[in-house]
Amino acid sequence: MNTLRSTSSTGHGPGNPGVGTAAANTAPYMPLGGAPWLRRAKRMADVLMAGSFFLFFGWAYALVWLGVLYTSGGPAIYMQPRYGKGGRVFKFYKFRSMVADADAVLARHLRQNEAARREWAVYQKLQNDPRITRFGAFLRKYSIDEFPQFWNVLKGDMSMVGPRPCMFAQKDLYGDYWDHYCAVRPGITGLWQISGRNEISYRRRAAMDAEYVAHLSLWRDFVILLKTFGVVTGARGSR
Repeated sequence: MNTLRSTSSTGHGPGNPGVGTAAANTAPYMPLGGAPWLRRAKRMADVLMAGSFFLFFGWAYALVWLGVLYTSGGPAIYMQPRYGKGGRVFKFYKFRSMVADADAVLARHLRQNEAARREWAVYQKLQNDPRITRFGAFLRKYSIDEFPQFWNVLKGDMSMVGPRPCMFAQKDLYGDYWDHYCAVRPGITGLWQISGRNEISYRRRAAMDAEYVAHLSLWRDFVILLKTFGVVTGARGSR
């Protein structure tokens, strides 16, 4: 039975110092991923909320789709492989907020800008990202670009609350806490979103994910969802 653990009292795991800082002193009390009843209840809540989104806000989804097509052409949906529960790879959906050749633009920008390279190494984000379109900046500011992930939730790839889906290049940043990430479905929102979002380092984010997984509860998910509305409407920590 896996429980939250740290390899040292300071949270420094082998080859990945600092990842476990937030979770090092957290007492374990449940298996990773939660009890069977909790997993079933969490999945039922996910389906109910994601289904309700499309039922009541499908019109907004369609408007954003048309807005992306009008401002920057197709495709309107950006798909990228990400790690999900159990380390399984799935197609992660977002409304496209970047230029078509985003990977090449990022590589060129990081190659030419040392400050940007340092910022990317710490946050895996850029304050002034040359890849983002004007309409895309608006979508990202209020997390509207995340709307397609409600479809990921319905499919069973994601949950409403959990760790953010991990890109291939970010896996090693989880260090000793990779098992925690793999124990649950990644989420549309989570502790990271309500605790500073892009204002905190990726390593701190990994520790938050581990702490969340070790203390799963439906009540905590509800609180995180409520706090997410405040963060998103205030556009705090968006990048």
